[in-house]
Amino acid sequence: MSENREDIDWSLTTWEGNRRAQLRYALTLTLRERMEAVQGMADVARRFEQMRREGSFRSAAASEKGKG
Repeated sequence: MSENREDIDWSLTTWEGNRRAQLRYALTLTLRERMEAVQGMADVARRFEQMRREGSFRSAAASEKGKG
C-alpha cells in the first residue's frame, strides 16, 4: 500500500461524506455529461428488468441458499 495514511481525507469515508463528494462531482458535470449518465442508468435499469423477467437476476440471499 503506497498511500500515506496522512493523505487520506477521512471525511469522505462516511456515508454523508461520500454523498457530499458525489454531489460536488455531479455539480461539475456539463448538461451533456449529466444526460449521458441518466441514459446509462436507464440502460442498467432496463437490463436488470430483462434479467428479472428471464429469472437470471437473483438476490445475494438466494445465491447463498443455493451454496449449502
